[in-house]
Amino acid sequence: MRAKKSLHLSPHPEFPALLVLVLGMLIVAPGYVATAADSSNELRIIVFGAHPDDCEIKAGGCAILWSRQGHKVKFVSTTNGDIGHSVMAGGPLALRRTQEAQAAAKILGIDTQVLDIHDGELMPTLENRKTIIRLIREWNADIVITHRPNDYHPDHRYTSILVQDAAYMVTVPFICPDVPPLQKNPVFLYGSDNFQKPYPFQADIVISIDEVVDQKMQALACLVSQFQEYGANGPGDPAKFFKGNEQEELDFIRKRFLPRHQVRDSWRPILEKYYGAENAKTIQHVEAFEICEYGRRPSMEEIKVLFPFFQ
Repeated sequence: MRAKKSLHLSPHPEFPALLVLVLGMLIVAPGYVATAADSSNELRIIVFGAHPDDCEIKAGGCAILWSRQGHKVKFVSTTNGDIGHSVMAGGPLALRRTQEAQAAAKILGIDTQVLDIHDGELMPTLENRKTIIRLIREWNADIVITHRPNDYHPDHRYTSILVQDAAYMVTVPFICPDVPPLQKNPVFLYGSDNFQKPYPFQADIVISIDEVVDQKMQALACLVSQFQEYGANGPGDPAKFFKGNEQEELDFIRKRFLPRHQVRDSWRPILEKYYGAENAKTIQHVEAFEICEYGRRPSMEEIKVLFPFFQ
C-alpha cells in the first residue's frame, strides 16, 4: 500500500515577523500607515539619487519649496561616492562626500542619508530592494523621485530599477513585514535628463524654481569635490581645481548649472497649464518630472496638492 504524500509548506523566511505586523496594524493609531496627504496637510517626499549630488541637482529647488511650506523632504544617496574624485578615493572620500551632502541639506532645509554601498558597485539585488522598500515606508512617502532607467551610469540605472521594483512592493504586507506597508502607493517620478534612447524624457510636471534658484546654487556649491574639483573626471592635479572666494565659487556654480534649469520650449504649455499663460511667460528656471507608470497616476487636482507652489 502506497503511503499518502503529506503537503509540506515551507515557511517564508520573514514569516515570524508576521505576528508583529498584524498586532501593529491592530494597535497603532488609525492612519499610521496611510500616506501623509490622507491624514494631514503635511507632505512627505523622498528622493533617491545614485551619488551624493544627484538628488541635489535633480530636485533641490522643489525640496526648498516644500521645506518652506513645512513639508518633509529626504534625500537618499544609494552609494557613498567613494570613487568619485580624481585624486582621492575610499573611506576619506566617502566621508567627505557625506559631509558635503549634509552641508547642502542644511541649506535646502531637508534630511539626507548616504547608504554605505561602494560607488560604481550598486546592484539590483533583493537585499537592496528591501532597503529601498523600508526607506520609502519609514518615510511614509507621498512622492518618490529618482533617475530614469536609461542613463549612462550603472549606479543611476540600478537606482532607478531598485526604486521601480519597490513601487508596488511598498504596499505588500508580507515583504519586509518589520515595517508597516503603505496603504496607498506613492506617486513615483523621474527627474529630467537628456538621454534619447529608448525614448526621451517626457515632462508631465514642470515647477518654477525662480524664487529659490540662488539658494539651490548655494547648496550645490557645498559639493566641492564634485563641482569645484570636477569629480571622477577631474584633472588629477589639485592646482587645476577651481578655487576662489565664496562669491567667485557661487558664480562658477551658477554658470555651470543655471543653463540646465532653463525652460525648454516644449515645457511652456505645461507651465501654462499650471501657472496660467501670463505667469508662465516670466518663468526662467525650472525642475521637471516625468510620472512613472508603476506608481499612482495622479490627476491634475492631486498634482496641485502634491506640488502646492502654483500661483
